[in-house]
Amino acid sequence: MISIEKVLYTSHTRTTGGREGTAQSDDGRLDLKLSPPGAPGNGTNPEQLFAVCWSACFLGALRHACNARKIGFPATAAVDAQVDLVHGEKGFFLQARLAVSLPEIEQEVAQQLIDAAHQNCPYSKATRANIDVRFSIV
Repeated sequence: MISIEKVLYTSHTRTTGGREGTAQSDDGRLDLKLSPPGAPGNGTNPEQLFAVCWSACFLGALRHACNARKIGFPATAAVDAQVDLVHGEKGFFLQARLAVSLPEIEQEVAQQLIDAAHQNCPYSKATRANIDVRFSIV
C-alpha cells in the first residue's frame, strides 16, 4: 500500500447515460455531451477525454523532468495522444501512443526526459502494465 502524505485535489463528476449521455463536474467547469466513438453528431467519448487528460498530465511531468535537470522547458512542447479502444479475445481494452515534441532538445536528452516523465506522470503510473503504450519523439 502507498502511504499518502496529502491529497492535493479531488474531482467530483457525475455521468449519466453512458457513452450516449452527459457528464458534469460539481463546480460547473465541465459540462459534456457524450457519444460513442465514430458516431455521428455532437459529443466526445471517453477515449478522447482520456487522451487529453493523459497528454496534459504528461506535459506537466515533462516540465518537472526538465526543471529537475535544469533544462529549459520548450514553450511549444506538445504531446499528440492516440488512445485506441480495441476488442480482442479477452474483450475490450485500450492501447495508446504518445508522440512527444520537445523542440530544441536533442533526441537523446528528449528520450531521457520522456522516460523520467513516464515514471512520474500519474496517468502513466495508473496504466503501467495495464495497457500497451508506445512513445515516439516528433
